Order: sequence, then structure tokens, then C-alpha cells
Amino acid sequence: MVLSRRQFLAAASAAVAATAIPVRSSWAKYDPDRFPGFKVGLQSYSLRGFDVDKAINTAGELGCAHLEFYGGHFSPGSSAEQIEAMKKKMAEHGMAMYGHGVHGFSKDHAKNEALFKFAKAAGIKNLSADPSPDSFESLNKLVDQYDIRIAIHNHGPSHRYNTALDVLNAVKDHDPRIGACADLGHYIRSGEDPVEVIRLLKGRLFGIHLKDFAEQKERTKGVILGEGHLDVVGVFRALKQVEFPADGCLSLEYEENPKDPVDDIRQCLAIASEACKTAAS
Repeated sequence: MVLSRRQFLAAASAAVAATAIPVRSSWAKYDPDRFPGFKVGLQSYSLRGFDVDKAINTAGELGCAHLEFYGGHFSPGSSAEQIEAMKKKMAEHGMAMYGHGVHGFSKDHAKNEALFKFAKAAGIKNLSADPSPDSFESLNKLVDQYDIRIAIHNHGPSHRYNTALDVLNAVKDHDPRIGACADLGHYIRSGEDPVEVIRLLKGRLFGIHLKDFAEQKERTKGVILGEGHLDVVGVFRALKQVEFPADGCLSLEYEENPKDPVDDIRQCLAIASEACKTAAS
């Protein structure tokens, strides 16, 4: 059965209402039936108002499959002991680490390699990135040596990787493991259709930041998924069509209300779950 956007939003509202219960004080095991065919996690920047332990506990309580860390929660400068401690902590919470970023890369090969060594030690497959044009010679060597992907993250209007075509033009002559982390909210700000972006990036799409904005303009407000310009069902249908990799980094990122975003994040996850189930039906 194919639901109209209006029917989906009605169903999603019911799903959100069902989440309006106190969160358990224990970790919720990730339920694969919640997002059929996908492993949905959280960009830890969404919880930047929390320390790392609270962020991990919160993601576990929300039933996330993984955390995509940003440097403020898990530093690339961590020691070997700190990396092993983080891996153990995440395993205890039943969560994986599929991604980390966003990282700048330059022509400084040694500095670039340090990030790859960190990712390899942590078991991270995808590094979201904002690489300078002179970095690609170095990155070609490193993705081959470490078998870790670079996923270029768009940051909206005025950014050098503003549109999907900007990303494709940047990566087209390089190793196929250099591709995109599509921030769907920023593509909305750039006036692009996130569903079409996903289709355009087929074969080079290694990361997604699920995000919605109220308006298609540079300065706008982040909103709960589906309340702005994001066709959430269409996103999951497109991800299935382009065969988004099983070890890609599919993360909800919610930037509003940093001091207490948990209820909003819970609503977004409920809507994403309903959309994923609808797309699979």
C-alpha cells in the first residue's frame, strides 16, 4: 500500500504520540524491525550540550544503532587506551561506530594520515569531510591504504560543496571510496530536492544526515522531520533504490535546542521509523 504524504503525516503523528512516555533508565536494544533494511543512528553533535557519557547513555536509551561521533565527544587525538575504552563502552551499549566528523583535509599527507590511523584503530569505516581541492592526491592514497571512505559533507549555500553536482564534480576522477555524506537539511537550504540528491549520488553515497528545515533559504530554522521540506518516506525509498551500503553512516542530526533536545530527537526517530516502514511496504 502506498500512502500519500498527508496519510503518512497522520500516521507519523500517531507514532510520535506513542513515544510520549517516560524513557527507561536502561539501554534499549536496537530493534532491526524499527528501520527495516537500515541501521539508523545519531550524529553526536545533536547532543553537544551533554558530556560524552551522557550522550552515549542517551543514544542507547533512544535505541540508536550507532553513534556518529564529532570531535567534541571523541577526539581524533585520543590515545590507544582511550580508543579501546570507547570501543568497549560502545559495545556495552550495543552500538556501533560507523562514522566520525566533519574533518578538514589538506595537502598535508601526514596530518591526513593521522585521522585515518585514528579511524582504523576505532573501527570507523566512514570519515565525513570538508576536503580542500589540494587534498585529493593524498586522500586517494589513504582510502586505498586503509580502506576507509571519505564522505564529503555539504554545508549549504556559499559552501564549496553546496550542491550534489559540486560534490560529484569534485570526486569523479578519484578513488570510488571518496564520495558524499549528504546533509539533507543543508541541501534544502540550497534549494535542492533531497530525494533527487540521493539518486544523483548513487554509488558515491556513504553517509546521510537526516535533517529538515522550515524553508528553502540560507537562513532558516531546523524542524522535526517531515514538518519542513523533507519527504521522509521518499528519502528511505531513494536510499533503498541506490543500495545505500549496509556499513554506510545513516544518522539523524538535530541541531535545535542543544541543552535539552531529547524529546525532539525521540519524535524525529519515531517519524523516521514510520517512514522507513512505509517505504518498505
